[in-house]
Amino acid sequence: MGYISQIPQPGATGSSTMPHKINPIRFENAEANLELSSALLESLAATLVTSRLQRDLTDSTTQRNVGVALGHSLLALDNLARGLGEIAIDRTALAADLDANWEVLGEAIQTVIRAEVTAGRSSIADPYALLKELTRGHRTGADELRGFIQKLDIGNAAKARLLALTPAGYVGLASELVDLLPD
Repeated sequence: MGYISQIPQPGATGSSTMPHKINPIRFENAEANLELSSALLESLAATLVTSRLQRDLTDSTTQRNVGVALGHSLLALDNLARGLGEIAIDRTALAADLDANWEVLGEAIQTVIRAEVTAGRSSIADPYALLKELTRGHRTGADELRGFIQKLDIGNAAKARLLALTPAGYVGLASELVDLLPD
């Protein structure tokens, strides 16, 4: 499925062997520059910490290449930023695919069952096996998953919380575990 595509740039000819494909040249360039930068910085880190107890001109030569290493890092960051600017995300296709995969809520269901067992409101011995039987190897739709939740040996409040979940709305503890997005 094509969720992400590169926006064609003026004059872009695509791949030489696959005319329908747009090469991710910016990301390839970023990768190469990061590899060079990493190798140079690793060499600098190994070389500059070694004391030879004598006047050694190799240190001055090595130090002159710090800028080269950092320059490759900057080129990589520039290529990444430009590459990301050339990407278009098909949010409709992503949302449709997510909505067709209700089994992604298996984690939430297992977590709630375990909490209910701990609280003494359920006697389900193996939530993982229960969900594995329901979801492994095939798609699980909204109606099938909701029917499964209705039959669970858990409290009514827990059932209500699970029945209110949708694949698009479930993020688990992600917002608590990462602090990357502004409030």
